Order: sequence, then C-alpha cells, then structure tokens
Amino acid sequence: MEDMFRQFWWLIFPLSWFVFGAYQSWLSYRANRDTLDLIKTYAQSGREPPPELMAKLSKRWNDGDDLGEVDDDDDRYRRRHRRRHWRQHTWSRVALFGCLCAGFTYAAVTDLYQAGPAFVIVSFVMAALAVAAAVSILVDRGPRI
Repeated sequence: MEDMFRQFWWLIFPLSWFVFGAYQSWLSYRANRDTLDLIKTYAQSGREPPPELMAKLSKRWNDGDDLGEVDDDDDRYRRRHRRRHWRQHTWSRVALFGCLCAGFTYAAVTDLYQAGPAFVIVSFVMAALAVAAAVSILVDRGPRI
C-alpha cells in the first residue's frame, strides 16, 4: 500500500480538485434552490419579487453578465476592476510558480525518490509558467478605453 502511494502521490491533487468542484456545485445548487423558494413564496402571496432577487438569479445563470442595459461608465469600471483583479492574481501566480520551480529544482538536484530527470522537466515547466505570467503582466499596459 505504501509503495502504491509513493507511485501515485500526485493523484491527490486532481482528486481534491474534483471534490472541491463537486462541493462548489452543491453550494451553487443550494443557493439557486433557496432563491427559487423565495421567489415561489413571493408568487404564492401574489406579490412581485424584487428586481434584486431576479438579478441575483440571472447573474448566477449568466456568469455575472447583466441582461439589461449596460451603462458605459459601469462597463468601464467593471473592465478596469476585472483587469486589476487579474493582474493581482497574476503576480501571485508568478510567486506560486517560482516557488514550485524552486521546490522541484531542489527535488531534482537531490534526486528525491530517484526521479531526478522527471523533476527537472517539471521544474522547467514551472519556470516557463512563472516567466509567462511575469511577461503577461509587463506587456499589459492597463486599460485601453
């Protein structure tokens, strides 16, 4: 059993992503169900549900896109905020991939688990991802509105 874990230790990551995805889908389902139950309550009492409640439900189905009129200032703000948010996460990606590159380089140099050449390949991939994330930040000059 221990030998099997040493061979397939990397399966922990995709399996945990599947579990996290399933949990996130379940939470989304519960939020949708609760919103629909609240809308049903409004409909049974003969009242019109508030537009915020309907917008909450439509945002969930349309991935945050508005269905109504788009205000240009609001759209610019959203794009600017999205770009700034993406840039912040990209710097964290540079740090993440840099640290992973350092860790896999250490594993390759010390020939951890007698898999030095495999760790060299992974460290090159992590370095390439870190450099690509850094270049994408430096090339992006901000909002072009």
